[in-house]
Amino acid sequence: MSQVHFDSLSRDELIECWTEMIGSAPPPKLRSPMMVKVLTCEQQWQVSGQPRAALVKKLRRLVGETTGGAVPACNGQRLVREWNGVEHTVDITEAGYFWNGKIWRSLSAIAKEITGTKWSGPRFFGVQT
Repeated sequence: MSQVHFDSLSRDELIECWTEMIGSAPPPKLRSPMMVKVLTCEQQWQVSGQPRAALVKKLRRLVGETTGGAVPACNGQRLVREWNGVEHTVDITEAGYFWNGKIWRSLSAIAKEITGTKWSGPRFFGVQT
């Protein structure tokens, strides 16, 4: 398939391109703007001529990724997360996690307080504990 500007295509044309490029039908509830993004990415992969696995491995090696994206959390580290336009800063201390003027025993408790729902604290802040 030649270079295509997917954002100018109709939904039916996007589905046709998806089927041709990816080899299966798109998920039924996938909206057109997301299909455009996925197809653009797929087109870039195909134009590069490199196998995905080799390219992903090379990119991970170049950025020094060994932990699947999460960095280890350790004493003295500061974690920053924006949630609904508010920046939240957590300092890791020997006593626990310092946030909002008090020490907390877990990142999950802090994440729950911030979001109002149950979260994995390490996942919310992007760290390994």
